[in-house]
Amino acid sequence: MTMSETSVTTAETVGGTVGGTAAAEVLRPHAEDAFADELAALAAADDRPRPPRWRLSPWAVATYLLGGTLPDGTVITPKYVGPRRIIEVAVTTLATDRALLLLGVPGTAKTWVSEHLAAAVSGDSTLLVQGTAGTPEEAIRYGWNYARLLAHGPSRDALVSSPVMRAMAEGMTARVEELTRIPADVQDSLITILSEKTLPVPELGQEIQAVRGFNVIATANDRDRGINDLSSALRRRFNTVVLPLPATAEAEVDIVSRRVDQIGRSLDLPGGLEGIAEIRRVVTVFRELRDGVTADGRTKIKSPSGTLSTAEAISVVTNGLALAAHFGDGVLRPGDVASGILGAVVRDPAADRVIWQEYVETVVRERDGWKDFYRACREVGA
Repeated sequence: MTMSETSVTTAETVGGTVGGTAAAEVLRPHAEDAFADELAALAAADDRPRPPRWRLSPWAVATYLLGGTLPDGTVITPKYVGPRRIIEVAVTTLATDRALLLLGVPGTAKTWVSEHLAAAVSGDSTLLVQGTAGTPEEAIRYGWNYARLLAHGPSRDALVSSPVMRAMAEGMTARVEELTRIPADVQDSLITILSEKTLPVPELGQEIQAVRGFNVIATANDRDRGINDLSSALRRRFNTVVLPLPATAEAEVDIVSRRVDQIGRSLDLPGGLEGIAEIRRVVTVFRELRDGVTADGRTKIKSPSGTLSTAEAISVVTNGLALAAHFGDGVLRPGDVASGILGAVVRDPAADRVIWQEYVETVVRERDGWKDFYRACREVGA
């Protein structure tokens, strides 16, 4: 995901509690909880300069994302697999007064990288604004407790801070997911925050000034271009880092197998590494359909309308593992992944189904060692 949704995690379970719930019972702990041991080890070994209110130095943040081994032997697992320079530029941006925009096609680990950056920098990845077509301005600026507002009028006690306002006041990192899904007029409420580092509260005749350490990480999809394009004024406030899809098939197989193993262990499913042949097959199918040509470059094929991202490959394999565990012998086989691939490929029932059938008959059918997979694809597509 590049991971490029290039994300790679381990399945370590963290002790203690998360929001009052035992961490072992949480389906998906926040990054700062799931990798608390790694973050603590990095902080202990980190003797480099840290920007104001950062939990780690830029070097340690990059190490947390990219992985490595500390002098005491602690292994830091990679959270992102891809060009090192991408992470270095992203981390450096957060150490300046520029906000960070992570851009890429769906499934390139933008949200994952955003979460882990916030966890490493601020120790808190939960200051989050989820962008949708219905996101109101209050989600970015502030809202009101209307019971207190009606009873006592405008006051600081009646004001409800947004995640961005909290981050400004505490010198932390706020996250804005799917920025281009947010209506343009709501997007632009970020301009003053990012340029002046100030959030006016005219109802109180006051303003919230950002303290040192504050910054914003936003994510956006390439495929969303034209929905709610960022204004030039807002785009200038961001340094844009593009997260690519995995460069090679081996890198994508590594990403999928690592992530599936982590998810599988959290769900008590069989290990993904036992089904590495099927993982490799899923990745091959996705890459060929995505690129419009077979891996050997000899046969051109049509590409379906879906993105067929690494994140979707992870989903297909995870679902296949669940089928193998609950309705099979626990070993990932072609029949366990065929239906998931069909669902990922055929988004447009008319055009995509034809493309998939042509691929199955012209590529899958003729490929050595793929007979079982061919039969499984024929069965689910019948």
